[in-house]
Amino acid sequence: MIEIQTLVTFIIYFIFLMGVGIYFYKKTTNIEDYLLGGRGMGSWVTALSAQASDMSGWLLMGLPGAVYLGGGKESWIAIGLFIGTVLNWKFVAPRLRVYTGKTNSMTLASFFEDRFQDPTGLLRIISAIITLIFFTIYSSSGLVAAGKLFESMFSINYTVAVIVGAVVIVLYTFLGGFLAVCWTDLFQGILMFLAITVVPILAYNHVGGMEAINQAMSAKNISLSLIPEHSPPLMVIISTMAWGLGYFGQPHILARFMSIKSIKKLPEAMTIAIVWVLISLGGAVIVGLISIPMFPEIADAERVFIEMITEIFNPWIGGVLLAAILSAIMSTIDSQLLVSSSTLTEDFYDKIIKKDASEAELMHVGRICVLIISVIALFLALNPNNTVLGLVSYAWGGFGAAFGPVVLFALFSKKTSWKSALAGMIIGTIVLVIWKQVGLGAKMYEIVPGFIANTLTIIVMNFFFAEDNQDILDEFDQVVEVVKVGELLESGIEA
Repeated sequence: MIEIQTLVTFIIYFIFLMGVGIYFYKKTTNIEDYLLGGRGMGSWVTALSAQASDMSGWLLMGLPGAVYLGGGKESWIAIGLFIGTVLNWKFVAPRLRVYTGKTNSMTLASFFEDRFQDPTGLLRIISAIITLIFFTIYSSSGLVAAGKLFESMFSINYTVAVIVGAVVIVLYTFLGGFLAVCWTDLFQGILMFLAITVVPILAYNHVGGMEAINQAMSAKNISLSLIPEHSPPLMVIISTMAWGLGYFGQPHILARFMSIKSIKKLPEAMTIAIVWVLISLGGAVIVGLISIPMFPEIADAERVFIEMITEIFNPWIGGVLLAAILSAIMSTIDSQLLVSSSTLTEDFYDKIIKKDASEAELMHVGRICVLIISVIALFLALNPNNTVLGLVSYAWGGFGAAFGPVVLFALFSKKTSWKSALAGMIIGTIVLVIWKQVGLGAKMYEIVPGFIANTLTIIVMNFFFAEDNQDILDEFDQVVEVVKVGELLESGIEA
């Protein structure tokens, strides 16, 4: 039965999102505004937008569900993600912002081409294809999460629930572009943070504390311990912590670094992001643990947070907290749709199909691309047997294995050439896909062999095809110097 109070809460929330989309539709006047917000984002917007777009529906559904089923050992996922977040903000963000500003690159694919001055265009084309494939899978995970949320809340058919979620998400992304996405992410990030902190505190007392959790875990033959008992501990720990490697290659997160107004704002943004991530990941793990005694039997473990809110809170407050789950879903899928749109617009249409396209034409193409990708993702999401965590893990691993090492070498290795970067990207992707398809992903998360293969390929190729173009080498040195000066000024030391 549909709770009228909850339905009203959601309608108000949807109206707010549409209002943001319409407002920024009028503010968006060129393609850089639509794709990167004019590179003028502040610290709070950048930080919460980056983390909200990162921690999608899997934070409030997939991760608690994994902890519910596996116990304490699944916490290594959260530990790996936290470490990856810190390293990404500390080392990747400053250089990426400076480099993409210097090369005037608006997508990760165009950055690769501009950074290495690839004369063939293959780096841009192949990285754009990889982006579209994995983002379509990633976007479908968000629609699956939305479908499960609406199905649970309003007792409607799963297919109808997925379609409703898709329409809402696509509308404000279609209208407002990057500015709408970032500002709604700021609000959604705050809402997610409130939900993931308030709910576990009240639920902990509701179930009877730690004693009840330990008893329920013993009954299910799972443990609170971080060390796995029934499988090779080192393999499990490496496989779950390896989620952190994915950060270096996620286009929707890296786009936030590219959009910030200045590297001087990055330290403040990093502090905000790290605090948000630490508390949010901890809260998600605790939700999973508390749900074990609260729901001894549940058909779908990824719905434990939804059921927890429904059981503890009245419909008005519950509606707001359930909107936080929708926020988590939307804050990621809107970013993925936008990056996919920018890839098709910038890396295919503008550079291959019609090189003299006007700003207005590029924005129209960008919006059409959002619709096309959404329809494809929608068809993938219509299978109710898909899990949020399963879809996210494959797409996350795909980006990490394909792009992660290339981003790091692009920013920190002066001698890496376009040939090395291209070979590493291709080999890393192939190894990841084969590893997954032959069923080895159950033993070791496929991002690990893919990331290693990519890295080793670049290192070997650099011995034979090291960069010797003086213009590229000089540009690298200039970027390093600008970042160094920025860090000195931030520390209060005269450069």
